[in-house]
Amino acid sequence: MPSPSRIVVADDNPVVRAGLAALLSGRDDIEVVAEAADGREAYDQAVRHRPDVILLDVRMPGVDGLTALPRLVPLAPVLMLTYSHENEIVYEALRRGAGGYLVHGEFSADQLVRAVGDIRAGRAHFSHSAAGALLANVRQFTQRPLHTQSNVGHSSGGHALSPAVLSTELSRREGEIMDLIASGMTNQQIAAACFISQKTVKNHINRIFAKLNARNRGEAIARWHGAAPGGARRHD
Repeated sequence: MPSPSRIVVADDNPVVRAGLAALLSGRDDIEVVAEAADGREAYDQAVRHRPDVILLDVRMPGVDGLTALPRLVPLAPVLMLTYSHENEIVYEALRRGAGGYLVHGEFSADQLVRAVGDIRAGRAHFSHSAAGALLANVRQFTQRPLHTQSNVGHSSGGHALSPAVLSTELSRREGEIMDLIASGMTNQQIAAACFISQKTVKNHINRIFAKLNARNRGEAIARWHGAAPGGARRHD
């Protein structure tokens, strides 16, 4: 049998926090090892207990969830568990490293347990409002021009590629993926945002690297924003 998932619950509302702890502690496959009232306490408890998953609220006094995320994600996978479902907040949480996003009132106890298991295993998990927010962000990318910079990238010969040329070289989907890469999203987050598999994301990225003559994400982003010198060899 796999070991129980060790959880830190971070929420400023003591009633919500106690309810989640009671709900999850009654199961054999989950152990709540600590509670926290804000992001700073969540970090301290994560350092102390090294949990398998952190459940994190967004809006908390002191250090809020979004502010704490960059320091928490190196310690454990983070599942946002909150009443906040605004598009910008969902997107920013994922950009800062959250592995999933659940909105209160949109999941059952069994679905929460399933989400904890998914996050621990490295699989993204979203409730329907969060998934809708991701879809809205993707639609924003598809509804605007692929790029508006006057100097977007460089060919292997060192000549600047115009937006028109780059738009021709990258398909619309590749342009969407490149925008998400430039925003800082991981392959897993891009897959969840675009409702495709991580393998498909990787295939898109390999084609993007080849078309932009980039060896890695940094070079691809630089060429996308017209900031890198030309002449880099193609990605294999």
